[in-house]
Amino acid sequence: MPADWNRRLDRWRAAGLLDDQAVQRILEFEGRSGRTRAFRWPVALALAFGALLIGAGVLLFVSAHWEALSPWQRVSLVVALVAVFHLSAALAASRFEPLSVALHTTGTLALGAGIALTGQIFNLAEHWPSAVLLWAAGAAFAWRLLGDWPQFALTALLVPWWIAGDWVVRYGRQTPQLISAFLLATAFTYLGALSGDRASPERRVLVVLGSLDLLPLAILACDTPHFSPPSSPPGPTWIAWTLAFLLPLALAVRLRGSTAWINVITTAWTAVLSLLARYGEDVAVYLWCALGAVGLVAWGLREGRTERVNLGVAGFALTVLFFYFSTLLDKLGRSASLIGLGVLFLAGGWALEKTRRKLLTQLRAGAP
Repeated sequence: MPADWNRRLDRWRAAGLLDDQAVQRILEFEGRSGRTRAFRWPVALALAFGALLIGAGVLLFVSAHWEALSPWQRVSLVVALVAVFHLSAALAASRFEPLSVALHTTGTLALGAGIALTGQIFNLAEHWPSAVLLWAAGAAFAWRLLGDWPQFALTALLVPWWIAGDWVVRYGRQTPQLISAFLLATAFTYLGALSGDRASPERRVLVVLGSLDLLPLAILACDTPHFSPPSSPPGPTWIAWTLAFLLPLALAVRLRGSTAWINVITTAWTAVLSLLARYGEDVAVYLWCALGAVGLVAWGLREGRTERVNLGVAGFALTVLFFYFSTLLDKLGRSASLIGLGVLFLAGGWALEKTRRKLLTQLRAGAP
């Protein structure tokens, strides 16, 4: 049974709505049905691929006949697609809930396509981030109305996309490092969504998104050039830089409460990484990344989160690998560089895996 249901049962028992025997029967029932739930992932995978294929097929059919339709026919068709997906999901809700969730998600994806196509029909490309904002608002409304985690995942992806897109429009070529720093700080906030007894499907979605985005965004932050040509119009980029760090921190306070002080450290690390990537030497950037990887491992050990330990170990391995390729490979001969690379993979991989297993064992044992 999920941790949020355990908390609900405790709250209902404390309020006198359930007695101890009823709670025990619920726990026993959920324990017996746990085995069948473990095999639901093939069904979920099939539904996800099926919904995506249906949506792609419908959009391909529409695009093939797009030129033959008048503007009002195009708008009507786009609106009909969104309505058909959501109505089909409503009809399937009482029969097969996972199918309903998949169809509602496809409907929200179709909403984004509909907003883009409507803007194309009426040439509304003056401020394209507004389209992303409308899409995010639709996904957020669907999440509040339905409570489905895919709608929340779309909202969590689209809101940072809208903010980053608005900065691109406002500041032009001055924004690459700004956007990479904002997205990296947001990934740290998402990664730390699960802490203590705070566990819900939405928080798990944030952790998955943060885990997937953290390392690619860290690499992007290290390698993103800072464009500020003399011809670019001056803008109050200091406001955007302030928001790039304050917005993820505000979300971290909302998610973690008093333990959000750790996100202050991760945000400061992100800010220093942006400065080193712009002004510092390569060696300083690699040392800072290695320190960040060690800190990520320590964060995972402190709060008992295995994904942070694994990400920290992977980040340290990538830092060493990039350092070897960028700094040492050109200074060695071809044979020596290949031998060194092989030793690095064999010995380094063995040492890191041994360390990772030792850390995970320490974490499971509850050691600090």
